[in-house]
Amino acid sequence: MKVKAAIHRATNHPLSIEEVDIASPGPEEVLVKTIACGVCHSDLHALNGAIPSNLPAILGHEPAGIVIEIGDRVRNVAPGDHVIACTSMYCGNCSQCIQGRPYLCIDREACLRGEDEPPRVTQNGKIIHQFADLGGFAEAMLVHNRAVVKIDKDIPFDRAALVGCAVTTGVGAALNTAKVTPGSSVVVFGAGGVGISVIQGAKIAGARQIIAVDILDDKLKIAEKFGATETINSNKQDPVKTIKKMTSGGAEFAFEVVGMQKLLQQAFYCLAPHGTAILVGAIPVGESVSVNAGHFFLEKRIIGCMMGSNRFTLDTPRYLELYRQGKLDLDSMVTRHEPLEKVSDAFDAITSGEVTRTVLMFDQ
Repeated sequence: MKVKAAIHRATNHPLSIEEVDIASPGPEEVLVKTIACGVCHSDLHALNGAIPSNLPAILGHEPAGIVIEIGDRVRNVAPGDHVIACTSMYCGNCSQCIQGRPYLCIDREACLRGEDEPPRVTQNGKIIHQFADLGGFAEAMLVHNRAVVKIDKDIPFDRAALVGCAVTTGVGAALNTAKVTPGSSVVVFGAGGVGISVIQGAKIAGARQIIAVDILDDKLKIAEKFGATETINSNKQDPVKTIKKMTSGGAEFAFEVVGMQKLLQQAFYCLAPHGTAILVGAIPVGESVSVNAGHFFLEKRIIGCMMGSNRFTLDTPRYLELYRQGKLDLDSMVTRHEPLEKVSDAFDAITSGEVTRTVLMFDQ
């Protein structure tokens, strides 16, 4: 099957729109016609090399679409089904999977094609890699069946796509990873798509105080619409001192959602005793973060977060039900729509901070 795709060939170079060949589904694979795909900060990190990836590759890991064809062992979806794809595919058999942590699966390779099998995506006989094992910036995707979940057909594709990463990561960070408690104080460093999702998750959890921190006033105004009770422009105020004052001694939960060493340090230092800092953002691989060890004697801690500690086959329908109930606002998160050919404009909008989420739309 020949389709158009946005291909990443070199670090810090624009994606090129090219034609690629997608193979027929193997026994456990699903061929999906892409209808919508969110443009995430992690795609930008891959583009600029902060997240290493095999090249050439099709970026995009926040897609939704319609099943075209399935392999003969696939039972969870059928042709015509509407689906969300998520990068948290899992083997189902490793120690992490059987302990209920499929998002930490240690044998994802079991869901990929072997070296003795033809690649899923090629161009002139040469492999084109799929970023996050999805490759959503293309008119179609070939993925393992454990990377997709069926959704109801009344959910708009552009809203559904956000659940594949931003919502699953952000809301999940609050509800699953941190387990934000009712009446608690929460700080969110970064008010982009994932940060907005953390804010919504904290609100759903019943946090009494949700402080958004960013360097752009426009993004802070948006954060208030999604549930932030207070905001801090960290270019104008010292965030740690201001948070300590706002919370009368420190926050119980602080989320770093940008992927910067300095912000994780600030998240840690703004905590109350026994507080938790959660690293959600993708700090570049190889970088380290140092903090004053004395703070650990106050039982402060830093924990990591992998895609909102998700079990996406269970979480997805729950999040979509919250959307139906008006408790999770997906509509306002979609700032703009663009065709595949304008994917570079979508990256520029992330860099400038002018959008919560751009969604690439494909012909249905």
